[in-house]
Amino acid sequence: MKRIILSTFSILVLLLLSCCNSKNTVEKKENTELKEKIGQMIMVGFRGTTVTPQDPIYKMIAENNIGGVVLYSRDLPSKETQKRNITSPTQLKKLNSGLQAIDETKLFISIDEEGGFVTRLSKEDGFQYHKSHQKIASLKNLDSTKLWAHNMAVELAELGINMNFGPVLDVNVNPKNPIIGARERSFSDSLEIVIPNADIFLKEHQKQKIVCVPKHFPGHGSSDKDSHKGLADVTKTWTEKELIPFKTFIANKSIRTIMTSHVYNQNLDTLPSTLSYKIINNLLRKKYEFEGVIISDDMQMRAISNFYDFETSIEKAIIAGVDMLLFSNNAAPCPNNDLDCKKIPFDSEIATKAISHILELVEQGKISEDRINESYKRIQHLKSSL
Repeated sequence: MKRIILSTFSILVLLLLSCCNSKNTVEKKENTELKEKIGQMIMVGFRGTTVTPQDPIYKMIAENNIGGVVLYSRDLPSKETQKRNITSPTQLKKLNSGLQAIDETKLFISIDEEGGFVTRLSKEDGFQYHKSHQKIASLKNLDSTKLWAHNMAVELAELGINMNFGPVLDVNVNPKNPIIGARERSFSDSLEIVIPNADIFLKEHQKQKIVCVPKHFPGHGSSDKDSHKGLADVTKTWTEKELIPFKTFIANKSIRTIMTSHVYNQNLDTLPSTLSYKIINNLLRKKYEFEGVIISDDMQMRAISNFYDFETSIEKAIIAGVDMLLFSNNAAPCPNNDLDCKKIPFDSEIATKAISHILELVEQGKISEDRINESYKRIQHLKSSL
């Protein structure tokens, strides 16, 4: 009788242990899947002109399943004493091929290639020279715009780049704007010029299967400050005219992504656009019915980092409705006389830190898994087109 009782007890113990192990396995699998989904929401800048399994970026892609990378020619945190990503067409093509081979999930390999002042592909390094948005639009010849956009898109595709942060849809309201107008990044102050030129830019890139990321919603063209360096308040200068290019392309369903700006606009909210639920969710998602992927401008720009810590900015951006968070890892050093500027050193673990914090936010109930799933589905749908 004792043996029977002991045997029965042993079976019960084994069943309980089996159930516990099964539960732990399920929970572990769910956590892994959640982490992978969150990883797809992260896009980072990195150092390296080649990639090997020993490099931090390799681990970020292989272990953290990040959604994308952004390429730069200059390394600003080191005051350009270190190499960044780009030295020649042959080198860059090999780097991008190596990045894509790390994981079976398609990787967004992105770049800011607008032309003119904003280029990562210099003529000195063997790349084509592309005119700025303003210079090409000033020709008032859409055939010239088509050739310009075609050449740019073909070059990017040949290099293995599948995402371009452009076109700039900002209207050139303030020609002296230090980050838009003064750098010739806007096509024009006229909607009749901005919209058709941007449309050609979009179509030529799409022909090469390059995802365009129009920017900077809801409009950066009227600012008199550079949001890379600090607060850019457009409350007194912004008008709804600046929304029209975005509204136009959303309505005709010709754009699949949008990049946010960090401008501060009390007409719309008391938070920078990237962190604003009113601007991102209520205006862009609900009112304009934009269904594509929303990508933040660099979360390390001082318009954000001078006023919000790393964790808070991530939380607010995701709650606002941003799908992919961009960390350039390429912030310029603070000027010696700017005591309010926040130092942002290069961080090879930035993706790991961002993902870990988002996981914590989900575990704490501050962000729902449904919210993560929304972004994940949008990102995967976009990647399926590549």
